[in-house]
Amino acid sequence: MSVDHYENFPVASWLCPPALRPPIAAIYWFARTADDLADEGDAAPDKRLADLAAYRADLTATAAGGTPSGRWAAVFAPLGEAIRRHGLPTPLLHDLLDAFAQDVVKQRYADRAELLEYCRRSANPVGRLLLHLYGVSDAEALHRSDAICTALQLINFWQDLGVDTRRGRLYIPESDCAARGLRGEELLAGVDSPATRALVRQQCDWARTLMREGAPLVHRVPGRAGWELRPVVQGGLRILDRIAQLDHATLLRRPTLRAPDLLLMLWRALWMRPAPGALAGSAA
Repeated sequence: MSVDHYENFPVASWLCPPALRPPIAAIYWFARTADDLADEGDAAPDKRLADLAAYRADLTATAAGGTPSGRWAAVFAPLGEAIRRHGLPTPLLHDLLDAFAQDVVKQRYADRAELLEYCRRSANPVGRLLLHLYGVSDAEALHRSDAICTALQLINFWQDLGVDTRRGRLYIPESDCAARGLRGEELLAGVDSPATRALVRQQCDWARTLMREGAPLVHRVPGRAGWELRPVVQGGLRILDRIAQLDHATLLRRPTLRAPDLLLMLWRALWMRPAPGALAGSAA
């Protein structure tokens, strides 16, 4: 997930218990800074990879209780405190760095399995880190969290399709393109067509299915956090609605949410109800 995508997640908002605001903010700034190293500015790929390697070394030192370089003190001082106080699972933080480094060198994906493996490292760790802070670790909840995080990542890809292709990146799997009689080069060239829009519609249906699979997690996460997660889920679904309203022409135009969308999201979030038997023992 790029900088924008991390903002799909609640970042120490007023709904978050005060004791958890510092570690959540620390995770956010760790991820955002690493993403900037991988994706912002005009540095050459070798320079980006070198910076990410230095950033990883600081993470390793911090996790071991050592002294990082000081280059990113504003990131690693609070992150170190979060690791010490809350036992953050640092392999998840390393997974994020793996994904950011991959973004530097990889611009195409052969099939859905390859893209999902990327999402496992680029998106899912954030949800799992938040669940760790809330003391939620059962397999069902982790599965739901992964579904939401992957869905958010995919939705961002389909929302930003035209932005990414102009930068030479294509996240729609090549096998899905081929199934529609399309070549990745056509999308990278910005060629809009009925087949292209049908392909984007297919990708959006995939993301919507994943989001609905994960949605029952809002009834499992304790306290106010569950309420905070509701508009995150509804926000992703609403972006899919906006893509559909554009007839899935996101090669040409990036859909955005407006004030009426936010009101609708909040209304839908308020009325989310657990499906019978979903996440047994969760609160309504």
